[in-house]
Amino acid sequence: MQYTVIIEKGETSFGAYVPDLPGCVAVGETKEEAKQLLQEAIEFHLEGVKEEGLTIPEPASRSELIEGAAW
Repeated sequence: MQYTVIIEKGETSFGAYVPDLPGCVAVGETKEEAKQLLQEAIEFHLEGVKEEGLTIPEPASRSELIEGAAW
């Protein structure tokens, strides 16, 4: 499965989250660190879902880039 992830640059760190997995978040000093920590968070999150006997959410979010000449 592939989940869409959002990575946002803050003033002093990078935050990352998965829209399809509420509560699955990570923060790192670099974008790469945030991505690595989010990968670990996804694995941990999905293990917890399985242990609780719940269904793993299917990926539903998608992302696209939109260009604008006036931006």
